[in-house]
Amino acid sequence: MRDVSYRVALGGIVASLCLIAMFLAGILPAFYLILPMIAGLLMMIIATEVSTSWALLTYIAVGLLSLLITADKEAALIFIMLFGHYPILRFYLQKMHFKAVRFLIKIIIFNICVLSFFYITVYIFGIREMIEQFDEFGKYGGLIMLSVCNIIFVLYDYNLGMFWYLYKKHLMPKFKRKK
Repeated sequence: MRDVSYRVALGGIVASLCLIAMFLAGILPAFYLILPMIAGLLMMIIATEVSTSWALLTYIAVGLLSLLITADKEAALIFIMLFGHYPILRFYLQKMHFKAVRFLIKIIIFNICVLSFFYITVYIFGIREMIEQFDEFGKYGGLIMLSVCNIIFVLYDYNLGMFWYLYKKHLMPKFKRKK
């Protein structure tokens, strides 16, 4: 385990990079899904380098700050409810031996998060544009959007695995201290 100053410094650097990504979501609205994904990806670095509990603290800090100070509240909610906590949770899910059960649990967790995001966004924050977007697809608009979200999630999960592998094998050895 590294010393406290290292953990605080790494947490601060990752939190600031995550907040920059969340600020960019307000400036570049076309990337309102991709930038929270990138911010979530950065959570894996803390979980790998320090611990998952420290990554959880960083996630909470970034989530609260992104809600309070960023312009795009929808992107902040996407980070908080979908893509910020999942890379941390993924470390525990990857320890399951049965791939089919692991995949099913991942999909169930993601769908619970997506549906929670939808209801909080529409009914608590009053962003009714989401319902209007579903009407464009007809009576199956919600199912179509949920299916698209699940495809995006499977790709995100795959990319998280690839990023973790690249980080562990190629980037992390370059940052290790030479003794």
